[in-house]
Amino acid sequence: MNAIIGCLIAFGIMFIMFFIFASLVGSTEESVSIKNNSVLELRLNLPISDYVGNNAADPFTGLFERSQGLDEILHAIETAKEDDDIKGISIDNNFILAGLAQTQAIRKALEDFKESGKFIYAYGDFYMQKDYYLASVADEMYLNPVGILDFKGLSSEVLFYKDLQEKTGIKMEVIRHGKYKSAVEPYLSNEMSDANRKQIKELISSLWNSMVEEISRGRNISPENLNIIADTLGGRTTEYAKASGLIDDILFYDEYETKLREALKLEEKDDLNTVLLEDYVIRSNKKVKNKGDDKIAVIFAQGEILYGEGGPEFIGQGIINKAIIKARDDEKVKAIVLRVNSPGGSALTSDIIWRELELAKEKKPVIVSMGNVAASGGYYIAAGADKIFAEPTTITGSIGVFGVVPNVTELAEDIGINAEQVGTNKNSVDYSLFEPMTDDFRKMVQDGVEDTYETFLSRVAKGRKMTVAEVDSMAQGRVWSGVDAKRLGLVDELGNLNDAIAEAAKMTDLDEYGIKKFPRYKTGFERLMEDFGGASAKAKQDFIEEEVGAEAYSILKQFKSAMEQKGIQARMPFVLDIK
Repeated sequence: MNAIIGCLIAFGIMFIMFFIFASLVGSTEESVSIKNNSVLELRLNLPISDYVGNNAADPFTGLFERSQGLDEILHAIETAKEDDDIKGISIDNNFILAGLAQTQAIRKALEDFKESGKFIYAYGDFYMQKDYYLASVADEMYLNPVGILDFKGLSSEVLFYKDLQEKTGIKMEVIRHGKYKSAVEPYLSNEMSDANRKQIKELISSLWNSMVEEISRGRNISPENLNIIADTLGGRTTEYAKASGLIDDILFYDEYETKLREALKLEEKDDLNTVLLEDYVIRSNKKVKNKGDDKIAVIFAQGEILYGEGGPEFIGQGIINKAIIKARDDEKVKAIVLRVNSPGGSALTSDIIWRELELAKEKKPVIVSMGNVAASGGYYIAAGADKIFAEPTTITGSIGVFGVVPNVTELAEDIGINAEQVGTNKNSVDYSLFEPMTDDFRKMVQDGVEDTYETFLSRVAKGRKMTVAEVDSMAQGRVWSGVDAKRLGLVDELGNLNDAIAEAAKMTDLDEYGIKKFPRYKTGFERLMEDFGGASAKAKQDFIEEEVGAEAYSILKQFKSAMEQKGIQARMPFVLDIK
């Protein structure tokens, strides 16, 4: 009886919470009032995902999000361009938590906004390089008098674990194909190979050149002079930054607000009306740009590729293939655009998704839009598309595979563990963590890696209409920027998601069409219920990160991810931390 009463009380509390949250959301929506002659404040304080799956009909939408949707940010800027109440945009942002291609997409949307004749101003207490790259689109840029501007060129750091393995006795046995497949290099060596150093240098140089070209247009400084400024640290003080033309002036924030008031032509008695991006999204989400009975499906595939159902943070064949099938079988959907933002992962899952896209192609066009990264398994699922779009700063390619098998033989010996196996047949005994890898087992995994690599090559060759030899010459696990990928024929066009959608409409002769976004993630209420059970685990993760620091926690996550990898991997050859 007590258990029944307890359940009834719990359900009662849940319903009360539901109505309280629903009323709060409703009142929030009603309270968002945007006055005429307002400035949209672009503050990007949360990590940015391509898609968070918000549903306007869900009263819990947004309450539990830990990221912002790039699709909503871009739509808000596009809506503001035509909104008579919005006269300009203020970029007030530090430490943008987005990839380079996402930042580039936002910057392009802001460039388009400026075509309306409205102003964009930017202010920073400090500008990291991505922050500066974004803000350089502004008509005028200002920096705090004691602020910092980081402008020195891109770099990347790769961590190596060979000594750690020897000291701990925990070893990663690796089998790879591709001289550039350096995802496993940190476990084999204490220093970077020439091949890996070459590809990283060429990659970040291409990304830097794309950034410099756009900053050059925004600030009216030649690329040559921008590189001289970077080499001489010509923006390291506020005075240097102003003298070199990286910023327009050095101001306190109240002085910056005076600049905004002047741009709005306000009298001294007038209020400065601003609206935060997250509030403006409520208005912009109600303004649908694309309308029509015919639809273009946009399927977002974001995160590592893992075998299983999948979700907002990783790609699984379950949720993605359901979305592909739903879009394929919907008669109103005339074309499918797959948005890929993934460093790869499980080769098996990649091939399962590739096959479902091949079946979809038999019924309607499939176009791919690449985000920050569409490498290895991310490129695998994209390769068969009718047309592929990438941003200039997209990281793609990495056509190669590897296997990683953990082994703790040395640790087991040190702590006194001995494992003995008994089997009925020659190969019936599974691989043991506690025994050295046998030559027969290594050969079996190597055969699997080679077979998967050949399959990968054939998928790309078929999709890109190349010979296997041609694909192999640019494969070997090598990563490329979007610019280089287009030159090599790995992608068709440089452009963003909107460009891919426009191409889908062109291929299907659609003048009017709506957009249907997939997949459907769990509702805010469903996630709320899950959070009651998962709060403890999440609290532990946050506690560990706070105690050891973000950088050390990132290393732990990388090592844990390597230990959990199952099967042959089609994964980007390194964790690229661009600074």
